[in-house]
Amino acid sequence: MELGIFAKTFERPSVGSVFDAVRAHGLRVAHFNMSCTGRPSMPDAIPEDLAASIGTAAEERDLTLAGVSGTFNMIHPDPAVRERGLRRLDVLAGACDAMGTDVITLCTGTRDPDDKWRRHPDNDTDAAWRDLRRSMERALAVAETHDVTLALEPEHANVVDTARKGARLIEEMGSPRLKVVFDPANLFETAPPDERRRRVEEGLALLGEHVVVAHAKDRRADGTFCPAGHGVLDYDHYLEQLRAAPTDAPLVLHGLAEDEVAGCLAFLRERLGGG
Repeated sequence: MELGIFAKTFERPSVGSVFDAVRAHGLRVAHFNMSCTGRPSMPDAIPEDLAASIGTAAEERDLTLAGVSGTFNMIHPDPAVRERGLRRLDVLAGACDAMGTDVITLCTGTRDPDDKWRRHPDNDTDAAWRDLRRSMERALAVAETHDVTLALEPEHANVVDTARKGARLIEEMGSPRLKVVFDPANLFETAPPDERRRRVEEGLALLGEHVVVAHAKDRRADGTFCPAGHGVLDYDHYLEQLRAAPTDAPLVLHGLAEDEVAGCLAFLRERLGGG
């Protein structure tokens, strides 16, 4: 199982120096974010030479970009905000080939108008699901145009907050371009140990064949996020289930500070037998 990391974990003055930091930890996989270029994660424009320079910098360092972040609020209560996100998704998708990746990672969004990572009670309404479907249909048309894959991430605070809802959306969309980012720490906030393990097993049973990126982060007992190995998630169980799933997705660290990277990598490498 290949280990990787969110590139934006490392704050550096250039993309090349960010990639150097990734490689200095013995990693050959990174999840890219346009914020590494000093721009917003979802820019209104990406110059062709910038996209090409990202791809060149990765290739020169023998670094694979497992994906690029394209998260925007797909069910924002203001349709204009959703429209802006879809326009920026088209910009990002158009730059993917030059950057050397064909995966864009998504969140499914929330009715909260201010924070796409904050849960809202209206997320569970039929209207929210209809808006998600409309946004995803248009996003998939963008993916088709630019020959990329979209990977949604079930997230406790978003409209797709369970593996079962993720599987439902994939079935309803019926597109081979819709895949999954699997993060077990996003499938619960607080839950007993048996329930946490059950959700991991259910999630990979339902979504395993669609997983193109797996995440490594954790949750504390109080529900707050923390780096892999610092919380309550049973990592031996998670990695066992991930290895048994029908996917060869990389395992990508995120949700950690740079000074926590070495310890988290040691934790994961020990459990993976030095891999």
